Formats: sequence, C-alpha cells, structure tokens
Amino acid sequence: MRGMYRSRSLRRKFVRTPGGKSTLHFKKKKHNKPRCAECGAELHGVPRGSPKEIKKLSKSEKIPTRPYAGYLCTKCMRKLIKEKVRVEI
Repeated sequence: MRGMYRSRSLRRKFVRTPGGKSTLHFKKKKHNKPRCAECGAELHGVPRGSPKEIKKLSKSEKIPTRPYAGYLCTKCMRKLIKEKVRVEI
C-alpha cells in the first residue's frame, strides 16, 4: 500500500471485482454539516465541504442572504431579532 493510503484520513471500502477478487477503494471522508451556534440544528442552504472546496464557491452559493446566515438557524435568528426589537422599544 502506498504511503498516502496508510493514514486513516481516507475512508476504506472493500469492493468485489467481477473477477471475484476483493480490493480496497479509498474515498475522502464526508465533512460534518454546518450547525447553528445557539441550538446546534443543521444550517440549511449552507454547503457541506472542506474550507478549500467552499472557498471556490461564489458568495451566493456559500450562505443564504439574510442576517446571521451561516451562523444561526432561522428560528434562532428570528428569536434574536425579536429580542433586539423589544429591548429598543
């Protein structure tokens, strides 16, 4: 096995070939889904990937266009905005 495949940073999958042999295929592991900073819910509209992959996307593909997008979920964002408005009045 080549050195780059010896680490556990790649996912190992056993695949049976048509000839009947069992071989190893290596795949990149999936990155965790982005989560809300307050409640921990999954953030919708935010892609799942490495920082390297996300950096290549356009701004509109990275996060939704609303306040606290990519940081808070919609429920927590609405709650925060309502609290701020109530304090100002």
